Amino acid sequence: MDLNHLWDSFLIKIQENLSPMSYETWFMETKLVNLEDGIARIEVPMHIHKNHLKNNYNDLIEEIFTDITGTNFKFEFYTKEELDEMIPVVEQTNEIANTTKQVETNLNNQYTFENFIVGESNKFAKATALAVAEKPGFMYNPLFIYGNSGLGKTHLMHAIGNYIVKYSNKRVLYVTSENFVSDFIGINRRSKDGTNFDSVDIFKKKYRDIDVLMIDDIQYLGSANQTQQEFFNTFNDLHGNNKQIIISSDRSPDDLKLLENRLRTRFNWGLIIDILPPDFKLRMDIIDKKIEGQAMAKNFPQDVKEYIASNCTSDIRKLEGAITRVFAYATIMSGSEITLDLAVEALKDYFVKSIVSKNKIDQVQQLVANHYNITVEDLKSKKRVASISVPRQIAMYICRTVLEESLPKIGIEFGGKDHTTVMHSVDKIKKELLNNSILEMEIQKIVSQIK
Repeated sequence: MDLNHLWDSFLIKIQENLSPMSYETWFMETKLVNLEDGIARIEVPMHIHKNHLKNNYNDLIEEIFTDITGTNFKFEFYTKEELDEMIPVVEQTNEIANTTKQVETNLNNQYTFENFIVGESNKFAKATALAVAEKPGFMYNPLFIYGNSGLGKTHLMHAIGNYIVKYSNKRVLYVTSENFVSDFIGINRRSKDGTNFDSVDIFKKKYRDIDVLMIDDIQYLGSANQTQQEFFNTFNDLHGNNKQIIISSDRSPDDLKLLENRLRTRFNWGLIIDILPPDFKLRMDIIDKKIEGQAMAKNFPQDVKEYIASNCTSDIRKLEGAITRVFAYATIMSGSEITLDLAVEALKDYFVKSIVSKNKIDQVQQLVANHYNITVEDLKSKKRVASISVPRQIAMYICRTVLEESLPKIGIEFGGKDHTTVMHSVDKIKKELLNNSILEMEIQKIVSQIK
């Protein structure tokens, strides 16, 4: 019996029963390696495929395979390494919860699994995300995704949410940690009778009467102690009812030192995946994808692509910005042909800027510290003497009003200050500026150096 021909026939049949994304992720790289004693042994690319195929597709696999062969087989799934060593497969069983209500999701429908470009650095992250999307609340809960900015964490979160909304009636909510903090602050609003019961009910309904909660950039929750308590309660309520929780951060749970230990412990209950910077091949694939449909795409030379891919190594957003900049520069130059020389000219400041100023808050802190002859460590300290507290308030004011950074993020970057402290500092400088022209000139001088 030709096993390859037999499995090809099976794949054609099962493809008819699945979405293109599900087939591509779970079946396209599988292989029938052995038929013996009523058992079909299947090679899969990663460990995540084993349990997922067994728990979610086993009945369909057996049914289709029986139709093709006329014989009943039981299926076992192995990675290539396990086949070499014949390590037994650990099986798990899960159940699916059914719900019917819909809520406002805050999802961006432009972010899907279909347009998430896959390479070696994010292949496991994408497969895991799809596994959660196909069976939320039971596969990996919570799912914690971390990695540097611009690597696709937010894209994956929206893709999970959009998939769940499309293929089920489950209620999904995506928010940033700043949204969560703002909503929690809203609990303190009082009604005419002096109570806040209505605000509390609205908050709990929004965050607990759902099936999937996604919190982006959880690291910015670190400066809000009371909000951490409420998130702890929300987490326990959802997790205890098998509701899916998905969290993203720029660092691993163990490195979130400003979060309470009990939260970090709970983040480790499920599965933690990191997204690594894209390798050269993936960066080239992303460039090809991004220039599709552009008028000048056919005349975008290979050496220009390689120049961009070689200089944007750790941030997909920077890579996308470089492509846009080259197209814009060529258009401004009266539709000039895109060449390596043109690309180098268009990007000469862009690449330097992305290296020198990765964090604008760091830049503001350094400029303010230099201006007032203090250190950045002073700005981040708890010292309250006027010679330090006033420059600190000015730096926070610039970060909020010029950089438009969130209150939680500013608080964290200034030594773990509470977001209310940042708000107070910003408001104080705003009031001072109404009657202090000298302060206004000092701030404008600092801001001009940033720009």
